[in-house]
Amino acid sequence: MEITPDIFIYWQWHDFKINATIAITWLNMLLLVLGAWSVTRKLSDGGSLSRWQNLLEVLVSGMEEQIHDMGLAPPREFLPFLGSLFLFVLFSNILSVIPGYVAPTGSLSTTTALAVCVFLSVPLWGIQRRGLSGYLRMYIKPSVFMLPFNVMGEVSRTLALAVRLFGNVMSGSMIAGILLSIAPLFFPVLMQLLGLITGVIQAYIFAVLAAVYIAAAAQMEQQREAKAEVQGPSSNTQG
Repeated sequence: MEITPDIFIYWQWHDFKINATIAITWLNMLLLVLGAWSVTRKLSDGGSLSRWQNLLEVLVSGMEEQIHDMGLAPPREFLPFLGSLFLFVLFSNILSVIPGYVAPTGSLSTTTALAVCVFLSVPLWGIQRRGLSGYLRMYIKPSVFMLPFNVMGEVSRTLALAVRLFGNVMSGSMIAGILLSIAPLFFPVLMQLLGLITGVIQAYIFAVLAAVYIAAAAQMEQQREAKAEVQGPSSNTQG
């Protein structure tokens, strides 16, 4: 039983190789781009909306509401990044119900790449919202002695993000393989339904954790803006 798509090598030249993880990842990205183009090329801003546009607007509004609930505002600033992560993981996991398809999220290299994207986005948004000095001060709170522990926490949660998604997808594939070998006539439908639910949950958890990490780095400026908005009318009244 294969636990990762990395072992399937399609083409190799010296140390450069294309395995199933790379091929399926690029295929998924191509399908997502074509799907996005096809569902958005006939969008209308008039009063008559198609059924697909209504569904699309409901999905986008739902994502924006979830991002806003995480403390990230304005949600549309974070929607392209977090929405892309969610859709890529969701699409990769859902397709695993197709016989013969191997989800690239079952490879530690893919989940590590996704986690590194989250790891890099945290300081980018943190510096943008707090400034460089304000973001770096976050690592020496509540005291400077916490610096190594805060840095270790930043790295370890990125590692946990990658391993958690890889472990869940890989273990799901292994359990499905074992059950199919025991009762091939009964378990296929059940495991496909279970895999579908698990894939949706794992994509949601990955996107939520990414939003929480970014919100922790970017939240101070939002709190400052909210405080200024609250104090604004009262200060004007006193003036």
